Amino acid sequence: MPTHPGTYSANAANADKKWVTIDAKGLIVGRLASIVALRLRGKHKPTFTPHVDCGDNVIIINAEKVVLTGRKLERKVYYHHTGYIGGIKERTAKFIMEGRFPERIVEKAVERMLPRGPLGRQQLSNLRVYKGSEHPHAAQNPTSVDVGAMNRKNSRKG
Repeated sequence: MPTHPGTYSANAANADKKWVTIDAKGLIVGRLASIVALRLRGKHKPTFTPHVDCGDNVIIINAEKVVLTGRKLERKVYYHHTGYIGGIKERTAKFIMEGRFPERIVEKAVERMLPRGPLGRQQLSNLRVYKGSEHPHAAQNPTSVDVGAMNRKNSRKG
């Protein structure tokens, strides 16, 4: 059944996927995550199609320099279960930020803003988070997006 002449539906072949870098230094985690989730899904494009992965590939650098507002650093708790009875484990955001993989704070924030299911997992695979200012994706010629300039509330000075 043909679609309406004015209706456009993107597919994997004609999805225009770009590469984007975001410097997370001084940015607030939740605000950064919502912008990244929007870009991963492709909702910022006029050709957005809900059932197709038409979002951009996002590279986040300086993930260890993100900011948690208020007392979230001490009070925010991340839970995971080992699979055994009584095996619930918890870690504070401060423990994770001071550990070996501080970029997991940003990864979890973005993951929890994407839809669950096969498409959401595919879109999440287009996210790359690095704790330093270096990334191995220079060959893709990523364009830079200044999230701090989008809204003055997106970043913290200091």
